[in-house]
Amino acid sequence: MPEQLWLPGLEAPSAPTDGLFFAVYPDANTAAGIAKFAQQLCVEARARSGVRGKPLAANRLHVTLRHLGNFAGGLPADVVEAAKRAAAAVSMAPFTVEFDAVASFAKRPRLGPAVLVGEHGVHGLQALHDALEAGLRDDGIEPDARFTPHMTLAYGMQWIERHTAAAACWNVREFALMHSLLGRTRHIVLARWPLVGPS
Repeated sequence: MPEQLWLPGLEAPSAPTDGLFFAVYPDANTAAGIAKFAQQLCVEARARSGVRGKPLAANRLHVTLRHLGNFAGGLPADVVEAAKRAAAAVSMAPFTVEFDAVASFAKRPRLGPAVLVGEHGVHGLQALHDALEAGLRDDGIEPDARFTPHMTLAYGMQWIERHTAAAACWNVREFALMHSLLGRTRHIVLARWPLVGPS
């Protein structure tokens, strides 16, 4: 077999090891109820089609407000600091979030995530995302308008038609900057900020 030659500057990029994102988390009781619902969704999917979905554990359930990137070899300090400045500038009162439907982020015929979504009950999440986005933009972080408020319930699920579900509702009183150890199903809280602004 011929030896693989590498040209200077064209080395294969390193695989990402660390992710950075803003998130909100449900309270423990709400998370437990959502996790139970996710497990039931997987049981029903398996009975219907034989697909073995992977439900998220209660402590992993969250809403990603803004993904800031995946990086190889650790998190860049300048991006972390820019994120912290943007978060510190947010002025919002606590709000209630409500997800009232289940949808699929899969594309037929591929398997993908099943998620909770909502309509009127997710306006607070959108406002918080927009406030963070404005702060990040002021700090030179590229804008990302692709935000659909949702909570992932399970992975490896077949495509499903969006349908109503028992509402998952909680009060959002803080948000967090999270460090994801990619491939190791572990999230580390880097900082939290309470919502204490004017309503």
